[in-house]
Amino acid sequence: MNWRISEILLIFLALFSCRESVETKALVTSEEASNYYSIEHLIDVKELKRAQNEDALKIIDFRKPEEYKAGHIPNALNIWRSDIEDTSYPYKGMAASKIVMEKLLSSMGIQPNDIIIIYDDKGLCDAARLWWVLKTYNFNTVKLLNGGWTDWKKNQGLISNNLPKITPSNFTFSDALSNDYLIQKDSLQAQLDNENIVLIDARTADEFSGKRLKAGAKRGGRIPNSFNIDWTEAINSSNRKFKSPEAIEKVYAQIGVTKDKPIVVYCHTGVRSAHTTFVLTELLGYANVKNYDGSWSEWSYYDELPIEKDSVTIVLK
Repeated sequence: MNWRISEILLIFLALFSCRESVETKALVTSEEASNYYSIEHLIDVKELKRAQNEDALKIIDFRKPEEYKAGHIPNALNIWRSDIEDTSYPYKGMAASKIVMEKLLSSMGIQPNDIIIIYDDKGLCDAARLWWVLKTYNFNTVKLLNGGWTDWKKNQGLISNNLPKITPSNFTFSDALSNDYLIQKDSLQAQLDNENIVLIDARTADEFSGKRLKAGAKRGGRIPNSFNIDWTEAINSSNRKFKSPEAIEKVYAQIGVTKDKPIVVYCHTGVRSAHTTFVLTELLGYANVKNYDGSWSEWSYYDELPIEKDSVTIVLK
């Protein structure tokens, strides 16, 4: 199979030879990824190690700043949740505006024709949030590093403490906001009685039941008629990599969801549900999946919005 790996590498390097024509391609070489619906937005550690010095590649370390400073993939840039959050709301977690995202990416020297590789150390939960935010602004040349920081270290990837030199750019998104993967409160409320829509709560079972209330939410419970599938069902706890498509498919088959049904996913602040959105759309090929940006923090804030719960609530600090 050496000729095949070489062929893939040559194709990959050829893509970077002309920055204006760079497009994301299937770069995952691991056997377990071969049956995913799409690997356009996924890359594995081996492939990144081969191509990490290409100019058109921008690596984003999506961990807390102190973790990033303790060690990161060489030349990786650091973004954390607060950098991509709109703080003008009375609740936390809403996605940053187009202008804020353009200023952030400009300050990091990112160009519109760059390929962005994102990793974290939590099974790509945080990384998927950034992928989703970029997708809502129609920026598509984004890949998640399967296994993230955990698999990078396991495979003896180089680690640096140096902060990369940045030349600011003038980044602008080419299109307006996309609703392909996004649903907002008013739209969800209007469709709440639609029996065709499948609501998936990607939080823990205790949050779903109302037993636990994370900081930032006003009430405990769930949106009516939701199904609970914890986002971690899609990853292997041992290496933080995605499970096989067959294993993931079995999880969602339990609630009778099919690939053609409209699906709305939510969690506490749209982070874990962004991960589930990635899993359903990219890895399994579900056709109509939207992430509720405000999620439970927003829904629970409005007393007039209906909720369900099964337990007395304990505030989780």
